Amino acid sequence: MFLKRFNISHEAPVTGGFGAEISASIVERCFLRLEAPVARVCGLDTPFPHVFEPFYMPTKNKILDAIKETVNF
Repeated sequence: MFLKRFNISHEAPVTGGFGAEISASIVERCFLRLEAPVARVCGLDTPFPHVFEPFYMPTKNKILDAIKETVNF
């Protein structure tokens, strides 16, 4: 069975993170078979003080929201 929906999560920023490379590889090979865009749940594209790290990092709620959006696409 072929997976047709993908969510990628990592702690690095969205732009230039390794999730972008994984996403690009998936789209290059599977574009016509995807049922939804590849979703990335990552850190923010901004510098942040370490005291705000819990708000910066992907959380289970952010990941769950991304899964719901992907499934309901």
